[in-house]
Amino acid sequence: MEAKTEIVRIDINDETLIEAAKILGTKSAAETVLAALREVVDMQRRVEAFDNLAKMAAEGDFDVLLDKRNYRP
Repeated sequence: MEAKTEIVRIDINDETLIEAAKILGTKSAAETVLAALREVVDMQRRVEAFDNLAKMAAEGDFDVLLDKRNYRP
């Protein structure tokens, strides 16, 4: 599924844009903004995955791994 692209005019602090481009390894303003947006989405997905793992651990889903005899021959 291809996402719709929208042209938007925004004011961005040049120093912040340059610093973000260095961190993200991007070459243009548009590429930097898109990479930053992707990073925010990916970060949220990682947080949700971590929260899910923490919930599973609290519910005892990994307790079987506490005894090495359960996963080593």
